[in-house]
Amino acid sequence: MPSPEVARRLQHSISKVVIGQSRAVGLITTAIFARGHVLLEGDVGVGKTTLLRAAARAIGGAFERIEGTIDLMPSDMIYHTYIAEDGRPRVEPGPVLKHRSDLSIFFFNEINRARPQVHSLLLRLMAERSVTAFNSEHTFPHLLVFADRNRIEREETFELPAAARDRFLMEISIGAPKDDAARRALVFDTRFHDVDALISSVAETAVDYKALSGMAAAIQREITVSPALESYVLALWDAVRAPAEHGIAINGVDMTRFISGGASPRGMSYLIRAARVAAWMDGRDMVVPEDIRDLFPEVMAHRIFLQPVYELRRDELIQQLIAETFRVVPAP
Repeated sequence: MPSPEVARRLQHSISKVVIGQSRAVGLITTAIFARGHVLLEGDVGVGKTTLLRAAARAIGGAFERIEGTIDLMPSDMIYHTYIAEDGRPRVEPGPVLKHRSDLSIFFFNEINRARPQVHSLLLRLMAERSVTAFNSEHTFPHLLVFADRNRIEREETFELPAAARDRFLMEISIGAPKDDAARRALVFDTRFHDVDALISSVAETAVDYKALSGMAAAIQREITVSPALESYVLALWDAVRAPAEHGIAINGVDMTRFISGGASPRGMSYLIRAARVAAWMDGRDMVVPEDIRDLFPEVMAHRIFLQPVYELRRDELIQQLIAETFRVVPAP
C-alpha cells in the first residue's frame, strides 16, 4: 500500500498556491485518491479554477476546461470544425479528445448552463471514462471530471438530473476565505494576481497521475471496515431515507413528507471509498466513525432529494437532517 506521505505532498503542493481553502484542498485530495468526480459550488472568483489547475499540475497529465453555455452541443466537446487557410474545411479534436488518454482533469465550468444532451454525454464520460467518436471508442483511464454549478444566476440554466449528480463523489462548497491573513494576501500580495505564474510555481508531478488508479485500488483493498462500522453506516442510510421512522424531527417540517428520494447504494459505496482514503491519509488501517461523519455532508447531501416545498430551504434543512441523524443513530 502506498505511503500517505504521497497524499500529504500533493496537498502541500496545492495549498501553497490556494490559500484559505484547507478543507476544500483536503477534500479534493481525498477525491483524487478515491478516483471520484467532484462538483464544486461557490461564488465567482473564489479560486475554483486555480484550485483545479494546481491539482492538475501536481498530478501531471493534461488539464482541459470547457464553458457551459446555452448553445453548447455534445459535439463541441468532441471536435470542432473550421475553414483552413487553403479554404478547405478541417475537423480537429475537441477538449475531450485533444489529449487522448493523457487527460487527467476535465473541468466543466457552469455545468448547469449546458443542455441536457450535453449532460448525457458527460454522464457517460464520468461513468465509463470513454466516448465514441470518429467510429472508434476512446478511453480515458486517468480521468477525473470536475464541474462548477452557477448557483446565483438562474436564467437559461438546466438543473442537473439526479443520475448526473449521483455520479459525483462529492459536492464541495468553496467560498471566500474567512482567515484575515489569507484574505489580505489574496487582495494585496501580487503573487496571487498572476494566476499563470502562480500555477507554474506548483511542483510538477508531486504524484504520478498514471499511478493513481493502482494506488487507489491498493487503498480500497487494504483499509478495513469493521462489522460494527458497517452496521453504523447502514443505520445512517436508513435514517436519512426514512427520518420519521427513526424519530428524527426538524421544526416546521412534516417528516413524513420531507424526503422524496434517499441516497443510492452507489452513494453509500462512495462514502466508504472516501472514508477509506481519509483513514489512509491519517495513517490508519481502519475506518472509524469520525471518518464517516466528517465526509458525510459533502458525499451524501446532494444525494438526498427533498419534496419541492422544502427545496428553497435545502441547505439549511439538509444540515439539520444530518445533525439530527448523527444525534439519533448511535456510533459504535
